[in-house]
Amino acid sequence: MSQKYICTVCDWVYNPKVGDPEGGIAPGTAFEDIPEDWVCPDCGATKEDFELLEE
Repeated sequence: MSQKYICTVCDWVYNPKVGDPEGGIAPGTAFEDIPEDWVCPDCGATKEDFELLEE
């Protein structure tokens, strides 16, 4: 199961099924596989500012 992650700064949710095409992250990319220099598309927070979204 693909896990979603939420930005602790702005509450934007990374959904691996959708990815972040505008940020260069293809759909189907697991959060763990995103480059370390990727930032939140909404607020610019770093990957370290995301946590697992408990659904």
